[in-house]
Amino acid sequence: MAEMSKDIFLNELLGRMTAADKAGQLNLLAGTMDATGMKNTGDLEAKILSGQCGAVLNVYTPAATRALQELALASPLGIPLIFGYDVIHGHRTIFPIPLALACSWNLELIESCARAAAAEAAADGLHWVYSPMVDISLDPRWGRVAEGAGEDPWLGAKIAAAMVRGYQGADLADLTSVLACVKHFALYGAPMGGRDYNTVDMSRRAMEETYFPPYRAAIDAGAQTVMTSFNEIDGIPASGNRWLLTDLLRVEWGFQGWIVTDYTSISEMINHGTAATDTEAAQQALEAGVDMDMMSEAFLTSLPELLENQQVTMEQVDAAVLRVLATKWDLGLFRDAFARCDDARAAAIFQHPATRQLACEAAREAMVLLKNEGQLLPLDKQGSIAVIGTLADSGRDMLGCWIAAGDEAVAVSGLAGIREIAGAMATVVFATGDDLTEAGRLASEADHVILVLGETWEMYGEAASRTTIRLSSHQRKLAKRVLKSGKPCVLVTLSGRPLELTWEDSKFPAILHAWALGSEGGRALAEIIFGEAAPIGKLTMGFPRSVGQVPMTYREKPTGRPFDAAAKYSSKYLDAGNEALYPFGHGLTYGNCDYGPVTVSSAAMLPGGSVTVSAGITNPNPHPVTETLQLYLRDLVASVSRPVKELRAYQRVTLAAGETRIVSFEITDADLTFPGRDFKPVVEPGDFEAMIGPSSADLRAVRFTRLGDAE
Repeated sequence: MAEMSKDIFLNELLGRMTAADKAGQLNLLAGTMDATGMKNTGDLEAKILSGQCGAVLNVYTPAATRALQELALASPLGIPLIFGYDVIHGHRTIFPIPLALACSWNLELIESCARAAAAEAAADGLHWVYSPMVDISLDPRWGRVAEGAGEDPWLGAKIAAAMVRGYQGADLADLTSVLACVKHFALYGAPMGGRDYNTVDMSRRAMEETYFPPYRAAIDAGAQTVMTSFNEIDGIPASGNRWLLTDLLRVEWGFQGWIVTDYTSISEMINHGTAATDTEAAQQALEAGVDMDMMSEAFLTSLPELLENQQVTMEQVDAAVLRVLATKWDLGLFRDAFARCDDARAAAIFQHPATRQLACEAAREAMVLLKNEGQLLPLDKQGSIAVIGTLADSGRDMLGCWIAAGDEAVAVSGLAGIREIAGAMATVVFATGDDLTEAGRLASEADHVILVLGETWEMYGEAASRTTIRLSSHQRKLAKRVLKSGKPCVLVTLSGRPLELTWEDSKFPAILHAWALGSEGGRALAEIIFGEAAPIGKLTMGFPRSVGQVPMTYREKPTGRPFDAAAKYSSKYLDAGNEALYPFGHGLTYGNCDYGPVTVSSAAMLPGGSVTVSAGITNPNPHPVTETLQLYLRDLVASVSRPVKELRAYQRVTLAAGETRIVSFEITDADLTFPGRDFKPVVEPGDFEAMIGPSSADLRAVRFTRLGDAE
């Protein structure tokens, strides 16, 4: 078999398959080691043994996957299984939730975390991870913002590509690589009202400019599989949408891999009202371009009948089957189906010290210092410190949602990390905060207070949308009681989404947003609090002043009547400002920097040429400071309305005490390109504004002109 070519082997195998065999290869079923949908497969083993299953999710460990793989090899054709799982931000070692990790703005770190997760997943018998989730979202009410990279399509595209590279590596047959699965295609991050699984309705321009770029970047990075979304696009569910899956994804974007549906979404087309039966839904899905059915079993039960009645063609079915079989070949499964079923190898990889160290580094870079009035942070390791809040002592909540095979027993809680890093130099006392009187007493007796509030892990993720994103009423009462003590208090917030913290911002001198930081989160949190490391995270999704502002983005269009505080008839609210409380790109560190004006190398940019924009940055502090300088562009006059600013580059710089540095960005036509009136990429001559600063709301600008071809 090793000497036989891939094409010869696969076509010979295909030639021996019946219609039922082919339907089996396109059938993805679930085990019971996790619950990630509304049902499991009760007769999984029987279906595998009879050749009615091509892939399995929610089964892992070398022993469990070996047992099912043995059944597959004992089936009539002996075709091995692919094992998949929702490895969203780590497998055994858990990294910060994706929204948190995106706030590192560190593509190399993000790729390394995906690579480490792939190695652990592969060692646990897995071949396929349902990640990255690259859905752009402007609405923090949607619980699944936790799984994405935030609101910006340019940065989201960079992160999507990095994660694909990390998961898949250079060779799928490598025992540290797994298949990436880009999800959810498409537009899943924009449900109406922020309600999960709800209708999505948007313009083609919004698709092209905001939502499509990360999907396309993941495909260009070599992603081998794509998962359909639950929503409809232009009235047609994604799993039955030929324009989306074939015309756009396969033809226009050149995707060569295969498409799997999300959990039961073929049969859900009946609920959408576009199919009356599973058979109709199966026909629509196959004709749209779907290759594998997750959990509906509509392909399994309907494809033989559809073929017999000539409602689908054998060519369509064979193309789907060959794509799946080709991936099994590329994974090395026909050569050795048990290569990833090695207990000794798994034991050597799981929770490796280097992986835990990587998780700690990721957690440090993911945190965002939202406010630090009077430089309250970092705290000295001295005196008495009261840590208050149930979330402070919860390893499970530090892990967050979608923790795969992670173990809360080995997760470092915030309290554990604070006690470890403080050591014997400070007295650390703890109260859950359930008893407000006790919490108030401990706060009054302490020199400093660390109040940990936010969301439990069940409050975000899939099927966890919220109409309010404030802290709970009890947490507000607890905060008021602690503040009555008059002691210096740091507010640490944990969550899987941006929160509405307007009241907290007005009351607390320091707010550190810690998201859900993973296995090493508590240790990293303590390192930041005590100054053993400085916060460097930058928000990739703005925090609103009020939930009434959402959906919101810094990339808004100017409108015909843009905001003017002095003009009644301008785009604004009566009861709040338009701007975010904490905008995209915001994130403080220990020590402020000074910024000089922005300059441009030339006032005119030739077609195909470039200009360089620069800004000076000075560290006036007596210690090094790390800052992330961001470049935004605005096309002032174009054939279609353009956003008021768009991120196009960034640089992280570390300045020694007293150092001044010039930070420069080269701008080329690629940075000025946008979808024209016909949605094809275009660069137009005209005036542009280049803006540099530490956040999307703190910028210094310069203008230049991109000349036309005849100028």
